[in-house]
Amino acid sequence: MKHPCLLALCFLLGLGLSACGGGSIPDPGVITEDAQPVDLDHLLVTVRGQAELFPEAAQRMAAQGQPIPSLEGLSLVIDEPLRVGVNDPAASFGTGDTSEGGAFSISGIPVKDIHTSLAASLEHPGMAPTSTIVFDTAFTGSRPRTDITGAKAWALPLSFQDALTQSVGEAAIGTHTQGQARTLLDAGFILGRVVDAQGRPVAGARVQIEPGTLADRLYYPSEDFTRAGQEATSGNGLFVYVHSGVGAEAFLLAVHGSEAYTWRNAGAMPHRGLVLTLHPGGLAP
Repeated sequence: MKHPCLLALCFLLGLGLSACGGGSIPDPGVITEDAQPVDLDHLLVTVRGQAELFPEAAQRMAAQGQPIPSLEGLSLVIDEPLRVGVNDPAASFGTGDTSEGGAFSISGIPVKDIHTSLAASLEHPGMAPTSTIVFDTAFTGSRPRTDITGAKAWALPLSFQDALTQSVGEAAIGTHTQGQARTLLDAGFILGRVVDAQGRPVAGARVQIEPGTLADRLYYPSEDFTRAGQEATSGNGLFVYVHSGVGAEAFLLAVHGSEAYTWRNAGAMPHRGLVLTLHPGGLAP
């Protein structure tokens, strides 16, 4: 198994999985006991799923009497967001629009061009630009060999980004960005959730980051979003990572003290939020 730091380094250098070498998990193009030979140079897959309002955002809007926005007709891109952040021209693999109810299906995604992960990225007036991880090679050590179904693309209203910014605090964001940003969106951020095997939020979880020098950038919003501590998740299971506001940065995330949670590929860039769920095992609940 590759060390987490090596995976992150390969990602930063823009190297494919095969270029990193030395791993015990073969590329799916190799015949193994549990795999059929796949021609990765020509394999195209479809990413199919649903764009939905982030649950806590929907709850806040309903509680405040605000109308829930329609997610029909949103433009959606399947990409590797950090490669987009360093202006890699090969980082976007397909585009499409959501249909009624936010459903999407984007075909023709070339597997050979995927390095570490795939995301469904949304940009729309009134929404914070976000990328939701829909496939992570951390679970398999390989690229996808079949269609990706049941994917979620979480939409974050700007008002909810404002609530997250308030919970973390402009002063803290300013410290992490050397005064360059006052909001999470300006800085760049991750919004994550820790869940159990049934998909329920986990309270009291502490997120671990590699490299550990970035640990002071992790915050855990309270359930009412009036504050954010740095000890552990509240009842909503949420955590926020505050980026430096400069360039793109790759790292890995896991849940401290639990081997059931795989180290996940993650990263951040200015003016965008990355949304992901940390769950035990290899399959999302």
